[in-house]
Amino acid sequence: MSSWISEAAHGYGNTIEVTGELFRCESKFQKIEIYETAKLGRLLLLDGIIQLTYSDEFAYHEMMANLPFYAHLNPRRALVIGGGDGGVLRELGRHPELEVLDICEIDAEVIRAAREFLPQTACGFDDPRVVIHIADGSEFVRGRIGYYDIIIVDSTDPAGPGEPLFNADFYAGLRQALRPGGVIATQAESPFLLPDVVGRLNRIARQVFRRVGYASIQVPTYPTGMIGACVASDEVDVWQPARPVEPELAGQLRYYTTRLHSAAFAVPAFVGRLFDGGRG
Repeated sequence: MSSWISEAAHGYGNTIEVTGELFRCESKFQKIEIYETAKLGRLLLLDGIIQLTYSDEFAYHEMMANLPFYAHLNPRRALVIGGGDGGVLRELGRHPELEVLDICEIDAEVIRAAREFLPQTACGFDDPRVVIHIADGSEFVRGRIGYYDIIIVDSTDPAGPGEPLFNADFYAGLRQALRPGGVIATQAESPFLLPDVVGRLNRIARQVFRRVGYASIQVPTYPTGMIGACVASDEVDVWQPARPVEPELAGQLRYYTTRLHSAAFAVPAFVGRLFDGGRG
């Protein structure tokens, strides 16, 4: 028999029909739940907050991986912070140019649960280039000075284990961990849901990096139907792809395109005002 579960936070909520519980545990850091749903495929929640559904996870993961990848001129080393479901790794794994593919996830239980119950995304861990580091991402980057070409922060909301990934010290650490020409992309929330957080993250990024953009990603099962990525670099114009998608890969992608890369950085007037008049 089916039932309904709801995510309710920050004055918003989503309710999804589920047909069965596949996994539930309380890890050292958070509550992890995985369900089968009636219409959306499998569903992952962390501390009651929707992280993905099979129906639309491709939109978020393709953009988080490919915005920094194609903004960079010649990426060879990539790091994912968070992302224990494996979706960003899956998308990065489509690029044979990458020689280093590291992931730093604080909660090993998320990875274990995903590998057993979320094969659609956790297949990203099957890439032989992937090296898993179970650690706090804010501490991990301090030991990788000048090492990565792209760093992707696929974090939860700014609470619990994700909270340290939303402050100025962390962004400074990301910058130090980049090689020249490096690019970061961080989960940057929805301006409809958390406008104060969106504005603060953008200001922090602009204090640390010379070129910063906020890209919108449409994800229907997230509250407000969208989420943002903060993409930043010292040396490249992140809102313009440095090269087009390879024709053989373009046919595999369902969301990211070269044209969409640039278009995603065009923001509504109220979002631009959150950035104190800076470029959105």
